[in-house]
Amino acid sequence: MTTHVALRFVAVGDSFTEGVGDADLRLPNDCRGWADRVAEELARHQPRTQYANLALRGLRLKQIVEKQLNPALRMAPTLVSFHAGGNDLLGARLDMRSLIGRFEDAVARIAESGAHVLLFTEYNVPLSPVLEPFKLRTAVFNKHIRRISAAYGTLLVDHWCFEKYQDRRMWAPDRLHMSGIGHEYMAKKVLEVLGATHSLGSPVLGALQPRSRAEIVADDAAWLRRDVAPWLSRRFRGVSSGDHLSARWPALMPVVLPERLGMSAQPVRL
Repeated sequence: MTTHVALRFVAVGDSFTEGVGDADLRLPNDCRGWADRVAEELARHQPRTQYANLALRGLRLKQIVEKQLNPALRMAPTLVSFHAGGNDLLGARLDMRSLIGRFEDAVARIAESGAHVLLFTEYNVPLSPVLEPFKLRTAVFNKHIRRISAAYGTLLVDHWCFEKYQDRRMWAPDRLHMSGIGHEYMAKKVLEVLGATHSLGSPVLGALQPRSRAEIVADDAAWLRRDVAPWLSRRFRGVSSGDHLSARWPALMPVVLPERLGMSAQPVRL
């Protein structure tokens, strides 16, 4: 995507776009994420770039549409990233037809505004063999995302196809959100889809150290206690991890480059 008009980039969605997993205590909601990184790279080459990020963790598609779409469109964006539906796919009950219809309606509204639309497929996150049935839901949803993208002429980041995310270091300890390395690589792939000049490289990952069966079992037990149990508790109580948070960057603003905040602009390496 190339443009001579001042770029107004608005990010809409859930924890994937908020930046959860890419921890940074100096930033709102203590995270950075791929969208911030994309905005930074765009601003380096298009200084008039403005950026807003309305995404918030824990939201389902219906909530994202109701809470974020109108505010996003009122900003007259030239680019809208839209990622939603992942939390719906993890629900005990799912009306796939309704989910797909609501997703397509949202994409149609964004496209009608004249903004470029950026969509994403979902990744088959390697949570646990117990949750493998969710893979079918994800595959069906992705099939329709690709169809919708083609029908409305949107840009598409086909996350499902990125083999690098098979490496567990691309994921945060909760196994659901990308790590800092995962977010940086996602930013690179987004910029490639946008056709934008950037300085991001692929993650530099050494060989994975083999783990014993005992280490794997201990890691699984810690994950269930630390991440799964609280998540199930919130689901049971009808609350979300984002209930007491606000959008990180709720209004369009010039992009503050990380070097001005004393943050490293170098690639994350392991």
